[in-house]
Amino acid sequence: KVYVACQSMLIVLVGAVPEYHIDQEGIPTSRAELGKHIHFADNFTSIVTEASTSWYLIEQEAYKVSLASSLFFAGLLIGNITFGPLSDKLGRKPVYISGLFFDVVFGYVTALAPNYDTFAVSRFFVGIVNGGMALVSFVLTQEYVGKSFWSFTGSLTNLTFAVGIAVYALLGYCVREWRYLALVSNTPGVIFLLLSFMLPESPRWLYSQGKMAEAEDVLQYIALGNGKERLNLKLKPSAGTLRKDDSAPGILNLVKHPVLRWQTIILMYIWYVCSFVYYGLTLNAGELRGNLYLNVALSGLVEVPAFPLCMFLIEKSWSGRRKTMACFLIFAGFACIFTMFLPTNAGLLLSPTLLALCGKMMVSAAFNIVYIYTSELYPTVLRNAGLGVCSMSCRFGGILAPFVPSMKSLSPSVPFVVFGISGLSAGFLTLLLPETLNKPIAESIEDLQSPKYQVLKNEEAE
Repeated sequence: KVYVACQSMLIVLVGAVPEYHIDQEGIPTSRAELGKHIHFADNFTSIVTEASTSWYLIEQEAYKVSLASSLFFAGLLIGNITFGPLSDKLGRKPVYISGLFFDVVFGYVTALAPNYDTFAVSRFFVGIVNGGMALVSFVLTQEYVGKSFWSFTGSLTNLTFAVGIAVYALLGYCVREWRYLALVSNTPGVIFLLLSFMLPESPRWLYSQGKMAEAEDVLQYIALGNGKERLNLKLKPSAGTLRKDDSAPGILNLVKHPVLRWQTIILMYIWYVCSFVYYGLTLNAGELRGNLYLNVALSGLVEVPAFPLCMFLIEKSWSGRRKTMACFLIFAGFACIFTMFLPTNAGLLLSPTLLALCGKMMVSAAFNIVYIYTSELYPTVLRNAGLGVCSMSCRFGGILAPFVPSMKSLSPSVPFVVFGISGLSAGFLTLLLPETLNKPIAESIEDLQSPKYQVLKNEEAE
């Protein structure tokens, strides 16, 4: 997730706009001519200042920075659509490793791009493989452990993403040339790729595919790695275990099954809002007053307190997954809306920046919970497909988010009001979903008909 964060946040520093002025002695007639008249004040470079092929993404060309960011999120959209079902059919490990390999390759293409077009296209392909790989790696991590640990591993996984943002800000502070920064932030992917070959396949996926012997071998491997003695276990096929002549359930099952249909629609909107507000506030960190690198680092570090708070609340019977996520989204919405009532020159304790960081902490907590919550609502055979569809809608929020900060030209508070209304609406919709705390996890679609899982269905009916 540290590597995923560096790729996701790359444009925040690589696309940063330094202070500049243009000489009034002559009006430049071309991009090449502009280079003789423009002067950048800050001591860092970015794609905005790139002079090798006269990029100079300012004035009429300024939209290209947001466009490159949106292309990355459009790639995430495609990656979530394709990688989820692929990993349900082919396995978690091979799809994850393939995605990580191409993520590294296209990451280097980004750093060495000779012109803007190559840079933008490479960001699109990085988005495809980065989003798909991140999705599959999250599911793989969850399926390595028992359900009682899902909240812990889910929170820990997302915590490393927040730490990754701070690490990327530190790298940006130390490496001011954007091409070197892109190279340095992409290199850890090579290390993670080599280490990933040591990972076993998901035992839950093997079990859902009817590969009992292989699933037992993986469980033995995990037990020995945990310092346990060799286990004497024999897995029994579940009612929905796939036979060799059966095909894996597809995305259409999310629409066909009554228990999953409305849950999927509501979850898609919640994921969209989480991404829209999360990335909108994160990308807006570069627009806030103060030190660029400190603002980016704080936008990551402010998430850290949210994760232990999540882990505590989602395991309590009086709060659970549903109520906790709803409260975080509603609080995030109010934090963003209240910024419109504060003057920009207010002190630190009453500054819009502080409220924006509070909103970021709340929505990151909700984003953390929605991963865990969604993975518990779907059966194993559809878990990646369900997460893929939800992540797909999530990426629409990411595509739109880079353009929202530009709405500050209407009023400085407009972007925060847009984020606030979105957070409030998603928070109230969350209350329509069933609770999953201490409820059984379905392995197959047939399990949804069992009495143990009917609790969710009955709650939905109520």
